[in-house]
Parts: sequence; C-alpha cells; structure tokens
Amino acid sequence: MIESAKRLVWRRARRCASGACIEVATDGEEFFVRDSKDPQAAPLKFNREEWAAFVAGVRAGDFDF
Repeated sequence: MIESAKRLVWRRARRCASGACIEVATDGEEFFVRDSKDPQAAPLKFNREEWAAFVAGVRAGDFDF
C-alpha cells in the first residue's frame, strides 16, 4: 500500500446501490480510486489531467456500466 493512502479520506460513489462500489480520495493534485470490497489493496493513482479525462468519459457515457 502506498504510504499516503493511509491518511486519505475516502468517498463512496453516489450511484453506489450495492456493496460493489468505487471510492475516491484526493491528495493535492493526485486522485486515488479503490474498490470498496478490498480497501487494503493498493489504489489506482491519477494526476489531475488523467482524472479530468476519466470524469469527462464517464459523463459522456464512454463506459458501459
């Protein structure tokens, strides 16, 4: 696990209706994503540009979920 992940404040996705959700945390210019079912696993880390591209894709319906 990355050291900074220990002090992050995690937020669960608003659309989460089951136990299978993602959680997001920020630390300055870094964004972290983890699976709520496995909070001890290393989270994915994105910079601001990568995060903006991901959010734009979600809003545009680029992902099938």
